[in-house]
Amino acid sequence: MPKPKTSYVCSVCGSITAKWYGQCPDCGSWNTMEEAAPELAPRTPAAGAENKPPKQRGGTGAEPVPFSAIEAGQQLYQPTGLSELDRVLGGGLVEGALLLFGGEPGIGKSTLLLQVCAYLSRQKKRVLYITGEESARQVKLRAERLGADRTDMLVLAENAMDAIERRLSQVQPDYCVVDSIQTMYRPEMASAPGSVSQIRESAALLMRYAKTSGCAVMLVGHVTKEGTLAGPRVLEHMVDVVLAFEGDHQHEYRLLRANKNRFGSVNELGVFEMTAEGMLPVENASETLLSQRARNVSGSCVLCAMEGSRPMLVDLQALVAPSYYTSPRRTVNGMDASRVMLLLAVMEKRAGVRLYNQDVYVNVAGGLSLSEPAADLALCMAVASSAKDLPLPGDVSVMGEVGLAGEIRAIPHLDRRIAEAQRLGFTKVVCPRDSVRKLRVPDGVEVLPVDTVAQAMAVLGMRPGA
Repeated sequence: MPKPKTSYVCSVCGSITAKWYGQCPDCGSWNTMEEAAPELAPRTPAAGAENKPPKQRGGTGAEPVPFSAIEAGQQLYQPTGLSELDRVLGGGLVEGALLLFGGEPGIGKSTLLLQVCAYLSRQKKRVLYITGEESARQVKLRAERLGADRTDMLVLAENAMDAIERRLSQVQPDYCVVDSIQTMYRPEMASAPGSVSQIRESAALLMRYAKTSGCAVMLVGHVTKEGTLAGPRVLEHMVDVVLAFEGDHQHEYRLLRANKNRFGSVNELGVFEMTAEGMLPVENASETLLSQRARNVSGSCVLCAMEGSRPMLVDLQALVAPSYYTSPRRTVNGMDASRVMLLLAVMEKRAGVRLYNQDVYVNVAGGLSLSEPAADLALCMAVASSAKDLPLPGDVSVMGEVGLAGEIRAIPHLDRRIAEAQRLGFTKVVCPRDSVRKLRVPDGVEVLPVDTVAQAMAVLGMRPGA
């Protein structure tokens, strides 16, 4: 009997090597080579084996078609029953789409998809929920808790792809959920479920079925301890939409972002509240995020951030305290740490705020993650407020990008930001001067244009360098 052969597979690109490397020789990623299950060397084919059909399928057999002869038609979206999910998807589910939902265990992926399946089933759609991690009884219990049990949705507890393929051809669903892709396997392959090859081949089978039948397939994906989707990176390239669930288990709010979307924008953000009845969309995210904001406390500054097409008011907090360490601590939650270090250096150099012997802690309330430059000025004002122990006025919103020279640069969509701030009672807005030249200021709002960080501090009653 031949000795089993050990191989190593890159978790990013799927490259296979005979020995382990610290760096993948194909894609150049570090520490991504994982040992695959040993496979036996192929035996000599028996007599007549050449007449048997190959294990790998030949394909769809389609003929080349002239581009001018293809009828695109109008893209139709099927609502999911959850407005926040429809916002992130660009309008709803698309026929023949392959979607991947990723997130930490217990974040609410299965709950959300079960709610979607129940809604689609009530719309007289044929829905199949395939579970490889739970039994059909467990899915039923969760559906009863969510009030989604009185539907005609079909449940299949199976993880062998050949059996799933047969059931798909029999049922011919309009929508299908696979929970999760890491538990699926093809019996003719020797590797274990969850390996790179099994995930790749299982996803390829589901993709082929979605494109040929028009069934929208939703996959649930696990994540690694670093927060990235488990499995080969080719999985993200194969699917049409990649959605990521974010949030803290200690908070009830969950954030849904689109890392990839072939049918809409990737900048949209969906906000959900995790309750005993399931995921509830949060329509007024700004009011929700500011509901627990501390009043008349230094170090708090309100910013109107743009998440895709949605303006959202966020409470940006900073705490400056004397340091008793040789190197002062810098702790950042919800923003890019290197960007915060840059802004602290600008504050010390251009505005005279002494931070070289101070610990600085930065937090974005509500579990949000800010990446747009418009948050720069709000962070600087929050740090200055805490350093001087002077609370900012409660009716002021601050926004603008800060350069290394301390200048305030223009930001986009200022009119929509001001309208959102006015809706929640903010009457003063500190913003870049370049952004207000062609701006039509609504009644009841006072716009305070500034050119530098030092000028912004002076407008808010904080003397620079003092």
